Amino acid sequence: MNLTDENLPEHKIAPVNYSIFGVPGALLSYLVPGLGQIFQGRIGKGLLFFFCVNGLFYYGMMLGQWSNVYLPQAKNLAPMSLPFNFKIPNCIGYRMQFAGQFWIGISAWPAIYQNYNYDEESDPPLDPYLGKYQRTPPETELNLLQNRSDRSWDLGWVYTVIAGVLNIMVIYDALMGPVLLIPDKPKAK
Repeated sequence: MNLTDENLPEHKIAPVNYSIFGVPGALLSYLVPGLGQIFQGRIGKGLLFFFCVNGLFYYGMMLGQWSNVYLPQAKNLAPMSLPFNFKIPNCIGYRMQFAGQFWIGISAWPAIYQNYNYDEESDPPLDPYLGKYQRTPPETELNLLQNRSDRSWDLGWVYTVIAGVLNIMVIYDALMGPVLLIPDKPKAK
């Protein structure tokens, strides 16, 4: 069967409509998964995205004993570079998982805050609001978490990365808006 104009289905997808709600919706969906869809009036879809993506992220955090989303202090390590002399920050180069976790939005921001405001060498007091949440764990604690027999810590960071990458699709959905169908043309009798 060849596809010609006569063989196309009656319902056709409307051309992409870049509404004024696209960019703010995408930004809101980056900050909180599903919030952009709720802002656009797609409440059910937004709530589905919110609970599924955040549920996956926080379930992964729970599996990792709340210690698998962080940016390490990589000041004394060799600089990392990718092919074509593309430079990346050492904290991301030595913990590539955060490149996926970052896309979950506000939920990953404490790791950035802890990376910039905490220095392992000076050992400052705990943050009054965040405490040790998303702070780089000490090396001995990391070794204990990673060498447990059940591997739930590893599975936890995989879940958090998947949640971040899924949120990229949520952001794209908010940017492009809903798919609209062009109504059928009445047939002449």
